[in-house]
Amino acid sequence: MSDSGSTYVLIPGAWHGGWSWRPVAERLRAAGHRAVCLTLPGLGDGDDPSGIGLRDAVDHVVAEVERLGVTGVTLVAHSWGGYPMAGAAHRLRGTVSKVVYYSAQVPLPGRSMLDDNPPQAAAWLRELIEDSPTRSIPPTLEFVQGLFMQGVEQQTQRLVAELLTPQPGGYFLDALDDPGVSEPGVPALYILGQDDRALPRPGAEFAARLGLEPVMVPGTHEGMLTHPDEITKAILNN
Repeated sequence: MSDSGSTYVLIPGAWHGGWSWRPVAERLRAAGHRAVCLTLPGLGDGDDPSGIGLRDAVDHVVAEVERLGVTGVTLVAHSWGGYPMAGAAHRLRGTVSKVVYYSAQVPLPGRSMLDDNPPQAAAWLRELIEDSPTRSIPPTLEFVQGLFMQGVEQQTQRLVAELLTPQPGGYFLDALDDPGVSEPGVPALYILGQDDRALPRPGAEFAARLGLEPVMVPGTHEGMLTHPDEITKAILNN
């Protein structure tokens, strides 16, 4: 069980902003904790996604955590957000006390997100990036309906699709070079949605990179929006 007054920094996944973590953040605050929802560079409403790379996201997480001026911080990442979280955790040794991956990718050193995707999916994403004038990947309702929130009511799917923003291509193309990127050096937790279809590899495989078994929770890839009570409980109780 987390100690009262802990600080949680919540990192969104691809196409998402800090808004995606707000339901969980509100429940963490209600439990007496501090919760900060980040929006990474290029993913804010109206941001220009061109020319942004993974280092920018890592730098942003580091700067925001350092700005808080506290220790014992828990980083929590969703989906692709596992990349900037892993990079930041290595630079924040002594400040970060735990990392939590929620239906998230656990990076391998020297391998980008696209490198870790099946070849056909990686080729398709590269083509989208190359064809975009801003070298970004636009969000689509089809993504939400088929991968992110399958089976959820259409009104909710459409709302989430409208909130998503283009994903900077550099976030998918860049790799983390730290040789220990899959060894955070602090306690780690892997939470996995029971109906997640969006991860490029089985969630249990990503958890195994940390030497962990996943803690299963209900919901799709967007469970922090549809099942925030269960996600919050998993974060606090494991």
